[in-house]
Amino acid sequence: MALLEVICSLIGWFGLYALFCCIFTRRGPEWSCRLVTLCHGVVIVLLTAYVVFIDGPWPFTHAGTENTELQVFALSVCLGYFFFDVSWCVCYHTEGPVMLAHHAASILGILLALLMGESGCETCGVVFGSEITNPLLQTRWFLRQLGLYDSLLGDAVDLLFIVLFATVRVGLGTVLFYCELTSPRTSLVMKLGGVVMYGLAWVFMVDIARFGYKKSRAKYKKWRDNRKLKEKLDRLSDKSD
Repeated sequence: MALLEVICSLIGWFGLYALFCCIFTRRGPEWSCRLVTLCHGVVIVLLTAYVVFIDGPWPFTHAGTENTELQVFALSVCLGYFFFDVSWCVCYHTEGPVMLAHHAASILGILLALLMGESGCETCGVVFGSEITNPLLQTRWFLRQLGLYDSLLGDAVDLLFIVLFATVRVGLGTVLFYCELTSPRTSLVMKLGGVVMYGLAWVFMVDIARFGYKKSRAKYKKWRDNRKLKEKLDRLSDKSD
């Protein structure tokens, strides 16, 4: 069943991509791929949120337990998407080694959870934490393409992205990582996979922190220059009076 679900998911994402390519003929392939990524981000966040917070079991206390049918379904949907996305990235050479390593680690982790039939709850938790910022990342890209990024909306998207990444992916991710490492039920291979995913999260966090610092510095410099210009204009206005 899991294999069939993964195949159906892969076909579904490729079909959605083809549909977007037909609709947005004047846009490039990346536009359609980003739309698929945005759709996947929204769908998988909602699905894994239901799995983690409502259907259960709780990943912080039940790491390493046997997979439920809903966990298998959520992971299959996500795995099909990652196969699609990696194929597209390799075909168009759009991603660097760090992002490809993240995709490879995600695929391997989900595959292990499905093949071993366990650790589905914490894997769904990792998927939720990893994908919750994805819709914001895609929104940022679309704002850039439409010339709307340098605005209050663009600043709000960036701020929310940084806050969510730091609190959910790194903050709650650290707690989940500790629970997985200390769980007697979790297999060694899944713990090693958790180490890889946690390490990659910190690599991204460092890059995001640098981006946030540079953008904040640029915004402050722009505000300071505008203030000096306003003060200069006010002085000239007073002299002319």
